[in-house]
Amino acid sequence: MNLNVSENGLTGLKVMVIDDSKTIRRTAETLLKKEGCVVSTAVDGFEALAKISDQKPAIIFVDIMMPRLDGYQTCALIKNNPLFRATPVIMLSSKDGLFDKARGRIVGAEQYLTKPFTRDELLGAIHRHVSTVPNG
Repeated sequence: MNLNVSENGLTGLKVMVIDDSKTIRRTAETLLKKEGCVVSTAVDGFEALAKISDQKPAIIFVDIMMPRLDGYQTCALIKNNPLFRATPVIMLSSKDGLFDKARGRIVGAEQYLTKPFTRDELLGAIHRHVSTVPNG
């Protein structure tokens, strides 16, 4: 796979955004597609887990507060799968609490972004973590 992870763009980079808010999904998708990312979205952890094995995203953004399967549970399930253990997971939350950040670390999240996030925060997280992801 030919990935162009540079300051100019993220052409072809597969990104997944999991959030029960249509607005957040659409905002992230629009921002990332402008950078050349291939974006897939899911409304909750169950939908995401079904898509992850097919789409093999290079990085996953997941909301903490979701129905059925929350972000912590979703992250833990992703990290417990040997195929996706190395995939960076970035937690998204409207709360900026220390407890939430610590809990995110416990389940294996690489970073924690507070909503509403900016374009720079989203892209910064990708640039910070995507180089550690094996291409494949």
